[in-house]
Amino acid sequence: MDRRPGLSVRLKLALSYAGFLMLAGGLLLAVVWAFLLRYVPADAAVGPGPFFPGRYDLIRAFVPAASWALAFLLAFGLLGGWILAGRMLAPLRRITDATRTTADGSLSHRIRLEGRRDEFRELADSFDAMLTQLEAHLAEQQRFAANASHELRTPLAVTQTLLDVAERDPDHDQRELLMRLRAVNTRAIELTEALLLLSRADRRSFARDRVDLSLLAEEAAETLLPLAEKNGVSVDLSGDIAPALGSDALLLQMTVNLLHNAIVHNLSDGGSVRVRTSADQRTATLTVENTGEIVSPQLLSTLTEPFQRGTQRIRGDHAGVGLGLAIVQSIVRAHDGALTLEARQEGGIRVTVRIPRSVPSGAGGIPAPIPSDPAREPVGDSEREN
Repeated sequence: MDRRPGLSVRLKLALSYAGFLMLAGGLLLAVVWAFLLRYVPADAAVGPGPFFPGRYDLIRAFVPAASWALAFLLAFGLLGGWILAGRMLAPLRRITDATRTTADGSLSHRIRLEGRRDEFRELADSFDAMLTQLEAHLAEQQRFAANASHELRTPLAVTQTLLDVAERDPDHDQRELLMRLRAVNTRAIELTEALLLLSRADRRSFARDRVDLSLLAEEAAETLLPLAEKNGVSVDLSGDIAPALGSDALLLQMTVNLLHNAIVHNLSDGGSVRVRTSADQRTATLTVENTGEIVSPQLLSTLTEPFQRGTQRIRGDHAGVGLGLAIVQSIVRAHDGALTLEARQEGGIRVTVRIPRSVPSGAGGIPAPIPSDPAREPVGDSEREN
């Protein structure tokens, strides 16, 4: 935005300091006039005794000295105000320079303003913290964009190869070509939908409603039961009602992703998945743990990264697009919750999700605790086991 040039803040402060000094000097002269000079007789006392100057004599003697004093106060106020304003505004100049550097595309610059805490230092620290978050977010977005481009390029390249082969060989089996193209296209659609879901969660563009994680767990288990039976994995679902506040669709997608990962990253036969729900006064908790191969701490720390998969061996056609836990993490973060991954000593992992039961004060909106439904009794293990 183009703005008309105006006086600098430093000059305004200097003029303000000088103005206050002149005002104080004027008030002092007014006090002298009001409480001293008006009691002095107007004419001088003339007689054989000592000489007493009159009011006008004092005014003629006092006005030049007072004028010089006011002129000195004006010059002193301007010079002193200019110096003091410069020293006080020095941190603001550093913040401005950092802002211009950031506007040029450098997010690695930090102000690191020294000294004790005051308004300027709080602003500088907040600015540094904002730059740290922006730099981390930008790095994550660049890495994600690079991975997404690579993943999307793969099905497109496969499609181009299949079409080239079909063009060179007119006698090629058209049914096989169509089946392979359908499979590649399905994977590209799944990847695109996952990217859109991840973007929606990151933007927090959803309404918060009352949601019960235990009901979502039941729905996800029912949806994925055929996949579990096909892979020989048993699903044990139990726990209490777990009311939370969030998006029903996103939290259901989060639950489906967790349960899907627990099924496909499991033992080849005889594996199991345990799903537990609980709640306290502040949060609703969903825990999903599965049997499987032993997961190293190094691998565990990368599972929430986009396009990372827990193991190289994933049975069947359910390898996914490598965004399952990345979507889970984004959904949990968008709901101001917490996601914890733990490696089980006997193999597999345990994933714990905690979703607040009310909107946190810093997340926008008015906190509104969700009361438990007294009409609904907790469901035991035997009634909810699949």
